[in-house]
Amino acid sequence: MNSDTEDGMTDDSDTEAGTVTLAFSLSAIERLDDPAAVFADAENWSRSIGIIDDDTDRIKQVVAEYDLRQDFDMEGRDKWFVLEELCETESTPRHVYVGASDADMRVSTLFCWEYVRVAEAAEKSDWALAEPRSERGIVGRVLAAVRALFE
Repeated sequence: MNSDTEDGMTDDSDTEAGTVTLAFSLSAIERLDDPAAVFADAENWSRSIGIIDDDTDRIKQVVAEYDLRQDFDMEGRDKWFVLEELCETESTPRHVYVGASDADMRVSTLFCWEYVRVAEAAEKSDWALAEPRSERGIVGRVLAAVRALFE
C-alpha cells in the first residue's frame, strides 16, 4: 500500500494505527485480480474490512472462494442499513467504500463513507485489476494477442 499519495486509501498515521474501516462492493471485488492479496494488504492498515452489498449469498460465496476476512454482518439487512449502522458503531476516523459504479457511490456518500472507485484504489495501492471478462478464457487470450499485433 502506498502511503505517500494525497488522495490514497491511507496515510502513514492510518497505516500504524489501523484507523480505516474498509468495505468493498461485489462489483469492486470482481474487478480485482487477486482479492485475497488485496485483503491481506488492507488488513495491515484497516481495523475492519469486508464486503458490503445486497447479495448476501454471493458475498458468502466470494468470501469462501477467496478465504477473505469478513468483519461485517450482512445477514438479513441491505447495504444501506449496514453502511449507516457502521458509521454509528465503528469508531475509526475514516470509512472507505471501494466500488465500481455510480450506484455504489450514491449509497456510500449518503452516510459517512468516502467513496473510491476500484480502479483508482488499485492504482494508488498497487493492486492488480483483473482483465475484463471478455478477455478471459482461451478466446479472450486469442483476441488480446490479435489486438496486440495491431497496436
